[in-house]
Amino acid sequence: MRTTQGDLDDTTAPPRPIPVWAVLLFLVLALGGAWLATLPLWLSGRGLSTPFATFVMVGMMFTPLVSAVLVLLVLGRRRPRPVLRFLGVWPLRPARRTVWATVAAYLGGVLLPVAALVVAALLGWFPLDLQGFGGFRDALLAQGLSALPVPIGVLVTIQLVAVPFVSLVNVFVTIGEELGWRGFLVPALQRFGTWPALLVSGVVWGLWHTPIILLGYNFGRFDGLGVLYMVVACVLLGILLGWLRLRTGSVWPAVFAHAGVNGAAGVGAVLSASGVGVSTVLHSPLGYSGWIVMAVVIAVLVLTGAIRRRGQLGPTEAPTAPPVTPGG
Repeated sequence: MRTTQGDLDDTTAPPRPIPVWAVLLFLVLALGGAWLATLPLWLSGRGLSTPFATFVMVGMMFTPLVSAVLVLLVLGRRRPRPVLRFLGVWPLRPARRTVWATVAAYLGGVLLPVAALVVAALLGWFPLDLQGFGGFRDALLAQGLSALPVPIGVLVTIQLVAVPFVSLVNVFVTIGEELGWRGFLVPALQRFGTWPALLVSGVVWGLWHTPIILLGYNFGRFDGLGVLYMVVACVLLGILLGWLRLRTGSVWPAVFAHAGVNGAAGVGAVLSASGVGVSTVLHSPLGYSGWIVMAVVIAVLVLTGAIRRRGQLGPTEAPTAPPVTPGG
């Protein structure tokens, strides 16, 4: 088969850098897309109580992916090639390491809200009820049940055991965010250095949540302070997800880690005492206790040199020697 120079450029050359104007276009599309997607919640006058609010927020999660695709289309021949490699979608190289990194990232994502809950409980920020499970009981009875069909302990056990499995469903929506933030934006910003790429992408990610944070999502606040809380949380979590992206050269560990965090975020509601609101900066896994856990993990990565000031995208593979032919 004949090999052209263009084929060699697509497979051996490093991805072309994204122009600054294209990065700015992505930001405008992604941030504007979030407001456009959530406009029905604002126009309804009911905010997050709108019957179709869940579907609206799921749609919002795909605006970063749509924005990245549109920018790549606008770039035309100037876009990085191969596109799937630039986004970290394919190939999985080395495959075994990438798969195991994805599994570990997913389990770490599930454990992060649990660790945050433990920290909050130890610091007295989150009252637990590990006997009567009053908060969970109240939530079930609020749904119109006159009595529980089985003992509350059985229901709690089912909920906790199901978390690692049910959380996988979130992969189908976190892929919309991660292909935009960690797939496109982090590599696009890496020309300015690893830390600027991680920090700036985290800030943008946090601000992208503004339309739903101002409706009371996550922290139960309707002001700029709630947005600030989300920015802090997204910067910390974004450093970890971005590090996974840069370290492995693949977007999939970040996709699954994000899904794990989202899926396990409601663990506190199952174990809380009666009357404890879980949507506050003290009780949310993206609040104070979550910040502490993520900051500790980031500190470990920095002290061990896992996060460097500048780094190559993905693991470096040793060059292979050319085959030796008999008698050659």
